[in-house]
Amino acid sequence: MNRLSDIYYTTESYLFPMVEEEIGEITGKMKEFLRILEVVRPSRFLTNALRWCGLGRPMKDREKIFRAFLVKSVYDFPTTKLLIENLKTNPVLRRLCGWEYSGAVPSEATFSRAFSEFATEQILEEVHRCIIKENYEEKLVGHSSIDSTAISSREKFISKKTVPVKVKKKRGRKSKAEKKALAALEQEEIETKRLKLQGFRSLEDNLSDLPQDCDWGGKRDSKGKTSYWRGYKLHLATGDGDVPLAAILTSASLHDSQVAIPLIQKVSERATVLYDLADSAYDAEDIKNFSRKFGHVPIIDINKRRSDAIMLSPAEKRRYCERSGVERTNSDLKDNYGVHHIRVKGHWKVLCHLMFSIIALTVKQLFNMLN
Repeated sequence: MNRLSDIYYTTESYLFPMVEEEIGEITGKMKEFLRILEVVRPSRFLTNALRWCGLGRPMKDREKIFRAFLVKSVYDFPTTKLLIENLKTNPVLRRLCGWEYSGAVPSEATFSRAFSEFATEQILEEVHRCIIKENYEEKLVGHSSIDSTAISSREKFISKKTVPVKVKKKRGRKSKAEKKALAALEQEEIETKRLKLQGFRSLEDNLSDLPQDCDWGGKRDSKGKTSYWRGYKLHLATGDGDVPLAAILTSASLHDSQVAIPLIQKVSERATVLYDLADSAYDAEDIKNFSRKFGHVPIIDINKRRSDAIMLSPAEKRRYCERSGVERTNSDLKDNYGVHHIRVKGHWKVLCHLMFSIIALTVKQLFNMLN
Protein backbone atom coordinates (compact mmCIF):
# COMPACT_ATOMS: atom_id res chain seq x y z
CA MET A 1 0.00 0.00 0.00
CA ASN A 2 3.06 2.31 0.00
CA ARG A 3 2.43 3.41 -3.58
CA LEU A 4 -1.22 4.12 -2.77
CA SER A 5 -0.19 6.17 0.28
CA ASP A 6 2.17 8.19 -1.92
CA ILE A 7 -0.63 8.83 -4.44
CA TYR A 8 -2.97 9.92 -1.65
CA TYR A 9 -0.41 12.33 -0.22
CA THR A 10 0.48 13.75 -3.66
CA THR A 11 -3.13 14.27 -4.73
CA GLU A 12 -4.19 15.88 -1.46
CA SER A 13 -1.12 18.08 -1.06
CA TYR A 14 -0.29 19.06 -4.62
CA LEU A 15 -2.70 17.86 -7.33
CA PHE A 16 -6.02 19.09 -5.92
CA PRO A 17 -4.74 22.60 -5.00
CA MET A 18 -3.05 22.90 -8.41
CA VAL A 19 -6.20 21.84 -10.30
CA GLU A 20 -8.39 24.22 -8.27
CA GLU A 21 -6.01 27.08 -9.00
CA GLU A 22 -6.09 26.25 -12.72
CA ILE A 23 -9.76 25.46 -13.42
CA GLY A 24 -11.72 26.36 -10.30
CA GLU A 25 -13.27 24.55 -7.34
CA ILE A 26 -13.55 20.76 -7.63
CA THR A 27 -16.22 18.65 -5.94
CA GLY A 28 -15.88 15.40 -4.00
CA LYS A 29 -16.85 13.39 -7.09
CA MET A 30 -14.20 15.16 -9.13
CA LYS A 31 -11.58 14.34 -6.49
CA GLU A 32 -12.68 10.69 -6.60
CA PHE A 33 -12.31 10.74 -10.40
CA LEU A 34 -8.81 12.27 -10.19
CA ARG A 35 -7.71 9.62 -7.68
CA ILE A 36 -8.90 6.92 -10.09
CA LEU A 37 -6.87 8.49 -12.92
CA GLU A 38 -3.75 8.59 -10.75
CA VAL A 39 -4.10 4.89 -9.88
CA VAL A 40 -5.15 3.65 -13.34
CA ARG A 41 -2.95 5.84 -15.60
CA PRO A 42 -4.98 4.92 -18.72
CA SER A 43 -2.27 5.66 -21.31
CA ARG A 44 -0.28 2.54 -20.34
CA PHE A 45 -3.20 0.26 -21.27
CA LEU A 46 -4.17 1.75 -24.62
CA THR A 47 -2.55 -0.57 -27.15
CA ASN A 48 -1.41 0.24 -30.67
CA ALA A 49 -4.74 -1.10 -31.92
CA LEU A 50 -6.40 1.93 -30.31
CA ARG A 51 -3.92 4.51 -31.63
CA TRP A 52 -3.73 6.11 -35.05
CA CYS A 53 -0.90 4.63 -37.13
CA GLY A 54 -0.71 7.38 -39.77
CA LEU A 55 -3.00 5.69 -42.30
CA GLY A 56 -6.55 6.78 -43.01
CA ARG A 57 -8.58 9.20 -40.94
CA PRO A 58 -7.15 9.80 -37.41
CA MET A 59 -9.23 8.40 -34.55
CA LYS A 60 -10.42 10.66 -31.77
CA ASP A 61 -8.21 10.48 -28.69
CA ARG A 62 -9.20 7.23 -27.01
CA GLU A 63 -7.64 8.15 -23.68
CA LYS A 64 -9.96 11.14 -23.27
CA ILE A 65 -12.97 8.94 -24.06
CA PHE A 66 -11.67 6.32 -21.61
CA ARG A 67 -11.57 9.02 -18.93
CA ALA A 68 -15.10 10.09 -19.85
CA PHE A 69 -16.46 6.57 -19.34
CA LEU A 70 -14.88 6.55 -15.87
CA VAL A 71 -16.75 9.81 -15.23
CA LYS A 72 -19.95 8.08 -16.36
CA SER A 73 -19.47 5.39 -13.69
CA VAL A 74 -18.42 7.77 -10.89
CA TYR A 75 -21.37 10.11 -11.54
CA ASP A 76 -23.79 7.23 -12.22
CA PHE A 77 -24.95 8.70 -15.54
CA PRO A 78 -27.54 6.31 -17.03
CA THR A 79 -26.71 7.01 -20.70
CA THR A 80 -23.78 8.13 -22.84
CA LYS A 81 -25.98 10.92 -24.20
CA LEU A 82 -26.36 12.38 -20.70
CA LEU A 83 -22.61 12.02 -20.17
CA ILE A 84 -21.88 14.05 -23.33
CA GLU A 85 -24.39 16.74 -22.31
CA ASN A 86 -22.66 17.12 -18.94
CA LEU A 87 -19.22 17.27 -20.56
CA LYS A 88 -20.41 20.06 -22.84
CA THR A 89 -22.06 22.10 -20.08
CA ASN A 90 -19.57 21.48 -17.25
CA PRO A 91 -16.22 23.07 -18.21
CA VAL A 92 -14.36 21.69 -15.16
CA LEU A 93 -15.42 18.10 -15.83
CA ARG A 94 -14.71 18.51 -19.54
CA ARG A 95 -11.19 19.80 -18.95
CA LEU A 96 -10.45 17.01 -16.47
CA CYS A 97 -11.20 14.57 -19.30
CA GLY A 98 -8.93 16.50 -21.66
CA TRP A 99 -11.19 18.66 -23.86
CA GLU A 100 -10.76 22.44 -23.75
CA TYR A 101 -13.94 23.43 -25.61
CA SER A 102 -17.46 21.99 -25.72
CA GLY A 103 -17.20 21.66 -29.50
CA ALA A 104 -14.22 19.33 -29.08
CA VAL A 105 -16.29 16.67 -27.27
CA PRO A 106 -16.87 13.78 -29.75
CA SER A 107 -20.28 12.63 -30.92
CA GLU A 108 -22.24 9.78 -29.35
CA ALA A 109 -21.34 7.58 -32.34
CA THR A 110 -17.62 8.14 -31.69
CA PHE A 111 -18.11 7.25 -28.03
CA SER A 112 -19.93 4.08 -29.10
CA ARG A 113 -17.13 3.02 -31.46
CA ALA A 114 -14.50 3.64 -28.80
CA PHE A 115 -16.49 1.62 -26.25
CA SER A 116 -16.68 -1.30 -28.72
CA GLU A 117 -12.90 -1.16 -29.11
CA PHE A 118 -12.38 -1.19 -25.34
CA ALA A 119 -14.68 -4.22 -25.08
CA THR A 120 -13.03 -6.09 -27.96
CA GLU A 121 -9.51 -5.50 -26.62
CA GLN A 122 -10.67 -6.46 -23.08
CA ILE A 123 -8.70 -3.52 -21.70
CA LEU A 124 -10.77 -3.09 -18.53
CA GLU A 125 -10.03 -6.63 -17.31
CA GLU A 126 -6.30 -5.94 -17.59
CA VAL A 127 -6.66 -2.57 -15.83
CA HIS A 128 -8.39 -4.15 -12.84
CA ARG A 129 -5.91 -7.04 -12.70
CA CYS A 130 -2.98 -4.60 -12.57
CA ILE A 131 -4.60 -2.45 -9.87
CA ILE A 132 -5.04 -5.48 -7.59
CA LYS A 133 -1.58 -6.92 -8.25
CA GLU A 134 0.14 -3.57 -7.71
CA ASN A 135 -1.62 -2.92 -4.41
CA TYR A 136 -1.57 -6.47 -2.98
CA GLU A 137 1.91 -7.55 -3.99
CA GLU A 138 3.15 -7.47 -0.39
CA LYS A 139 -0.18 -7.62 1.41
CA LEU A 140 -2.26 -10.53 2.73
CA VAL A 141 -5.99 -10.69 2.09
CA GLY A 142 -7.65 -12.05 5.20
CA HIS A 143 -10.99 -12.94 3.64
CA SER A 144 -12.06 -13.41 0.02
CA SER A 145 -15.87 -13.47 -0.15
CA ILE A 146 -17.66 -14.66 -3.27
CA ASP A 147 -21.25 -14.16 -4.41
CA SER A 148 -23.27 -13.38 -7.53
CA THR A 149 -25.81 -10.73 -8.48
CA ALA A 150 -28.38 -10.40 -11.26
CA ILE A 151 -27.53 -8.21 -14.27
CA SER A 152 -30.63 -7.34 -16.29
CA SER A 153 -30.20 -6.76 -20.00
CA ARG A 154 -32.33 -5.59 -22.93
CA GLU A 155 -31.07 -8.38 -25.17
CA LYS A 156 -33.15 -11.15 -26.62
CA PHE A 157 -33.00 -14.50 -24.91
CA ILE A 158 -30.70 -16.94 -26.73
CA SER A 159 -31.97 -20.49 -26.41
CA LYS A 160 -29.28 -23.09 -25.82
CA LYS A 161 -29.23 -26.73 -26.76
CA THR A 162 -28.25 -28.73 -23.71
CA VAL A 163 -25.80 -31.58 -24.09
CA PRO A 164 -27.78 -34.84 -24.09
CA VAL A 165 -27.10 -37.09 -21.11
CA LYS A 166 -27.93 -40.76 -21.24
CA VAL A 167 -30.58 -41.46 -18.61
CA LYS A 168 -32.63 -44.62 -18.19
CA LYS A 169 -36.02 -43.77 -19.67
CA LYS A 170 -39.48 -45.16 -19.16
CA ARG A 171 -41.57 -46.20 -22.13
CA GLY A 172 -44.62 -44.14 -23.06
CA ARG A 173 -45.46 -40.45 -23.03
CA LYS A 174 -44.06 -38.39 -20.16
CA SER A 175 -46.03 -35.92 -18.10
CA LYS A 176 -44.94 -32.28 -17.78
CA ALA A 177 -43.64 -32.97 -14.29
CA GLU A 178 -41.55 -35.90 -15.54
CA LYS A 179 -40.11 -33.81 -18.39
CA LYS A 180 -39.18 -31.03 -15.97
CA ALA A 181 -37.57 -33.51 -13.57
CA LEU A 182 -35.60 -35.13 -16.41
CA ALA A 183 -34.33 -31.73 -17.62
CA ALA A 184 -33.26 -30.83 -14.09
CA LEU A 185 -31.45 -34.16 -13.74
CA GLU A 186 -29.60 -33.63 -17.03
CA GLN A 187 -28.56 -30.11 -15.99
CA GLU A 188 -27.39 -31.36 -12.60
CA GLU A 189 -25.22 -34.02 -14.23
CA ILE A 190 -23.66 -31.45 -16.57
CA GLU A 191 -22.85 -29.12 -13.67
CA THR A 192 -21.47 -31.94 -11.51
CA LYS A 193 -19.19 -33.04 -14.34
CA ARG A 194 -17.98 -29.44 -14.93
CA LEU A 195 -17.23 -28.94 -11.21
CA LYS A 196 -15.10 -32.10 -11.06
CA LEU A 197 -13.13 -31.14 -14.19
CA GLN A 198 -12.47 -27.53 -13.13
CA GLY A 199 -9.99 -28.55 -10.44
CA PHE A 200 -7.65 -30.04 -13.08
CA ARG A 201 -7.89 -27.29 -15.71
CA SER A 202 -6.29 -23.89 -16.17
CA LEU A 203 -8.16 -20.65 -15.55
CA GLU A 204 -8.39 -19.98 -19.29
CA ASP A 205 -9.93 -23.41 -19.96
CA ASN A 206 -12.40 -23.00 -17.10
CA LEU A 207 -13.49 -19.54 -18.28
CA SER A 208 -13.96 -20.72 -21.87
CA ASP A 209 -16.22 -23.54 -20.62
CA LEU A 210 -18.65 -21.19 -18.85
CA PRO A 211 -21.80 -20.13 -20.80
CA GLN A 212 -21.80 -16.43 -21.65
CA ASP A 213 -25.00 -15.86 -23.65
CA CYS A 214 -27.95 -13.81 -22.44
CA ASP A 215 -30.69 -16.01 -20.96
CA TRP A 216 -33.18 -16.23 -18.09
CA GLY A 217 -32.07 -16.62 -14.50
CA GLY A 218 -33.75 -17.00 -11.14
CA LYS A 219 -32.61 -16.43 -7.56
CA ARG A 220 -34.33 -17.18 -4.26
CA ASP A 221 -34.05 -14.62 -1.47
CA SER A 222 -33.89 -15.21 2.30
CA LYS A 223 -37.71 -15.26 2.48
CA GLY A 224 -37.96 -18.06 -0.08
CA LYS A 225 -39.28 -15.83 -2.87
CA THR A 226 -37.77 -16.41 -6.32
CA SER A 227 -37.17 -13.45 -8.63
CA TYR A 228 -36.46 -13.89 -12.35
CA TRP A 229 -34.55 -11.72 -14.80
CA ARG A 230 -33.29 -11.81 -18.37
CA GLY A 231 -29.62 -11.09 -18.90
CA TYR A 232 -26.47 -12.17 -17.11
CA LYS A 233 -25.01 -12.96 -13.72
CA LEU A 234 -22.02 -11.12 -12.24
CA HIS A 235 -19.85 -13.30 -10.00
CA LEU A 236 -17.69 -11.22 -7.68
CA ALA A 237 -14.91 -11.87 -5.17
CA THR A 238 -14.18 -9.13 -2.65
CA GLY A 239 -11.43 -8.80 -0.06
CA ASP A 240 -11.09 -6.97 3.24
CA GLY A 241 -12.52 -3.46 3.10
CA ASP A 242 -15.04 -4.55 0.43
CA VAL A 243 -12.41 -4.24 -2.33
CA PRO A 244 -13.40 -6.12 -5.53
CA LEU A 245 -10.59 -8.60 -6.29
CA ALA A 246 -11.99 -10.39 -9.35
CA ALA A 247 -15.16 -10.57 -11.46
CA ILE A 248 -16.62 -13.02 -13.97
CA LEU A 249 -19.74 -12.52 -16.12
CA THR A 250 -21.79 -15.54 -17.19
CA SER A 251 -25.24 -16.45 -18.43
CA ALA A 252 -27.97 -15.73 -15.88
CA SER A 253 -29.00 -19.39 -15.62
CA LEU A 254 -25.60 -20.70 -14.52
CA HIS A 255 -25.50 -21.97 -10.94
CA ASP A 256 -23.24 -20.00 -8.59
CA SER A 257 -21.15 -23.06 -7.69
CA GLN A 258 -19.91 -23.39 -11.28
CA VAL A 259 -17.89 -20.15 -11.01
CA ALA A 260 -16.35 -20.64 -7.55
CA ILE A 261 -13.21 -22.44 -8.75
CA PRO A 262 -12.47 -19.99 -11.62
CA LEU A 263 -12.93 -17.10 -9.14
CA ILE A 264 -10.52 -18.70 -6.66
CA GLN A 265 -8.02 -19.19 -9.49
CA LYS A 266 -8.38 -15.58 -10.62
CA VAL A 267 -8.01 -14.13 -7.12
CA SER A 268 -5.01 -16.38 -6.36
CA GLU A 269 -3.16 -15.00 -9.40
CA ARG A 270 -3.54 -11.48 -7.99
CA ALA A 271 -3.25 -11.75 -4.21
CA THR A 272 -2.46 -14.08 -1.31
CA VAL A 273 -5.67 -15.11 0.49
CA LEU A 274 -6.17 -16.82 3.84
CA TYR A 275 -9.92 -17.58 3.95
CA ASP A 276 -12.49 -18.23 1.21
CA LEU A 277 -16.03 -17.34 2.35
CA ALA A 278 -19.23 -18.34 0.52
CA ASP A 279 -22.90 -19.08 1.18
CA SER A 280 -24.64 -22.45 0.97
CA ALA A 281 -24.93 -22.32 -2.85
CA TYR A 282 -21.19 -23.13 -2.94
CA ASP A 283 -21.33 -26.03 -0.47
CA ALA A 284 -19.52 -28.69 -2.52
CA GLU A 285 -16.50 -30.82 -1.61
CA ASP A 286 -14.82 -30.09 -4.95
CA ILE A 287 -14.84 -26.36 -4.16
CA LYS A 288 -13.55 -26.86 -0.61
CA ASN A 289 -10.77 -29.18 -1.76
CA PHE A 290 -9.71 -26.74 -4.47
CA SER A 291 -9.60 -23.89 -1.95
CA ARG A 292 -7.34 -25.97 0.32
CA LYS A 293 -5.12 -26.76 -2.67
CA PHE A 294 -4.16 -23.06 -2.77
CA GLY A 295 -3.50 -23.01 0.96
CA HIS A 296 -6.78 -21.26 1.76
CA VAL A 297 -9.23 -22.16 4.51
CA PRO A 298 -12.75 -22.57 3.05
CA ILE A 299 -15.62 -21.41 5.27
CA ILE A 300 -18.83 -22.19 3.39
CA ASP A 301 -22.31 -22.15 4.89
CA ILE A 302 -23.91 -25.60 4.94
CA ASN A 303 -26.49 -26.70 2.42
CA LYS A 304 -29.25 -28.11 4.62
CA ARG A 305 -30.31 -30.52 1.88
CA ARG A 306 -27.03 -32.41 2.27
CA SER A 307 -27.35 -35.30 4.69
CA ASP A 308 -23.60 -35.29 5.46
CA ALA A 309 -23.39 -31.54 6.12
CA ILE A 310 -21.17 -30.48 9.02
CA MET A 311 -22.19 -27.40 11.00
CA LEU A 312 -19.81 -24.44 11.17
CA SER A 313 -17.94 -24.05 14.45
CA PRO A 314 -18.48 -20.87 16.56
CA ALA A 315 -15.12 -19.49 15.34
CA GLU A 316 -16.05 -20.20 11.72
CA LYS A 317 -19.42 -18.52 12.19
CA ARG A 318 -17.71 -15.36 13.41
CA ARG A 319 -15.41 -15.33 10.39
CA TYR A 320 -18.33 -16.11 8.08
CA CYS A 321 -19.93 -12.79 9.07
CA GLU A 322 -17.20 -11.07 7.00
CA ARG A 323 -18.94 -12.41 3.87
CA SER A 324 -21.49 -9.60 4.07
CA GLY A 325 -18.86 -7.37 2.43
CA VAL A 326 -19.49 -8.86 -1.02
CA GLU A 327 -23.22 -8.15 -0.66
CA ARG A 328 -22.48 -4.52 0.22
CA THR A 329 -20.21 -4.28 -2.81
CA ASN A 330 -22.93 -5.60 -5.14
CA SER A 331 -25.40 -3.10 -3.71
CA ASP A 332 -22.91 -0.23 -4.01
CA LEU A 333 -22.22 -1.07 -7.65
CA LYS A 334 -25.91 -1.06 -8.48
CA ASP A 335 -26.92 1.96 -6.41
CA ASN A 336 -24.01 4.32 -7.06
CA TYR A 337 -21.86 3.18 -10.00
CA GLY A 338 -24.24 2.55 -12.88
CA VAL A 339 -24.46 -1.25 -12.85
CA HIS A 340 -28.26 -1.02 -13.09
CA HIS A 341 -27.97 1.14 -16.26
CA ILE A 342 -27.11 -1.52 -18.85
CA ARG A 343 -27.82 -0.18 -22.35
CA VAL A 344 -25.26 -2.17 -24.36
CA LYS A 345 -25.76 -5.67 -25.77
CA GLY A 346 -23.47 -8.68 -25.92
CA HIS A 347 -21.35 -10.37 -23.27
CA TRP A 348 -18.12 -8.42 -23.82
CA LYS A 349 -19.81 -5.02 -24.00
CA VAL A 350 -21.83 -5.71 -20.85
CA LEU A 351 -18.64 -6.86 -19.09
CA CYS A 352 -16.83 -3.70 -20.26
CA HIS A 353 -19.63 -1.54 -18.80
CA LEU A 354 -19.44 -3.44 -15.50
CA MET A 355 -15.65 -3.25 -15.32
CA PHE A 356 -15.65 0.56 -15.56
CA SER A 357 -17.90 0.52 -12.47
CA ILE A 358 -15.83 -2.12 -10.67
CA ILE A 359 -12.58 -0.21 -11.30
CA ALA A 360 -14.09 3.02 -9.94
CA LEU A 361 -15.33 1.28 -6.79
CA THR A 362 -12.06 -0.66 -6.35
CA VAL A 363 -9.99 2.53 -6.24
CA LYS A 364 -12.47 4.21 -3.89
CA GLN A 365 -12.36 1.27 -1.44
CA LEU A 366 -8.56 1.06 -1.58
CA PHE A 367 -8.30 4.71 -0.54
CA ASN A 368 -10.96 4.17 2.15
CA MET A 369 -8.70 1.51 3.69
CA LEU A 370 -6.00 4.15 4.19
CA ASN A 371 -8.27 6.22 6.47
